[in-house]
Amino acid sequence: MANILVVDDELGIRDLLSEILNDEGHTVELAENAAQARAARQRARPDLVLLDIWMPDTDGVTLLKEWRGTGLLTMPVIMMSGHATIDTAVEATRIGAQSFLEKPITLQKLLKAVEQGLAREGAGRKQAPDGIDAPANTLAASELTVEVAMTGGHPLPSAVDLSPQGQQTFELDKPLRDARDAFEKAYFEFHLAKEGGSMTRVAEKTGLERTHLYRKLKQLGVDLSRGRRGNASAS
Repeated sequence: MANILVVDDELGIRDLLSEILNDEGHTVELAENAAQARAARQRARPDLVLLDIWMPDTDGVTLLKEWRGTGLLTMPVIMMSGHATIDTAVEATRIGAQSFLEKPITLQKLLKAVEQGLAREGAGRKQAPDGIDAPANTLAASELTVEVAMTGGHPLPSAVDLSPQGQQTFELDKPLRDARDAFEKAYFEFHLAKEGGSMTRVAEKTGLERTHLYRKLKQLGVDLSRGRRGNASAS
């Protein structure tokens, strides 16, 4: 998996992106401004950077120019913004950004952009001489990528889960809200177990946006670490 640097001045966005990317198996470092992003880039070269455009100290486009000018733009960078114009997005890709994500960022947009960025990063490194970082793949303005949807899905296993999660009984002599919460908790625990703890596949299976799914599971008190431990022990 990859080392990803997330640069955004909004705590909620940093936390959400970190949670999603960690769940996908990536290592995530967070920076809330350009100064912290500079320090992180000086310490180590990330495999990919998610960089917000509008930040209080130095905006993302200026930081991108700085990295390019000092020879530090040797990794894919995906720009993020909820207020940027098309001209800003085109300028960012001309400077060296690989793609642009418009906020609010959905699960499908994020995962597809990261997947494409890491795929290009891997291809670039294979083509570079040993011991030399390949430069980031700079796209022409006409190749600006604004992700709008995910076109594929993960195959679901054919085996039926016969664990306790798949064989629940419920007390019906209780208020409707409590009975419904108990059912929903068992429902999501069943699918988490069936999908090996993969939030991506559970989101697809249940038809929920991943951000909504996270909130729902936390509200119901579902143990999200259980599926991850199972994945780790199986690998």
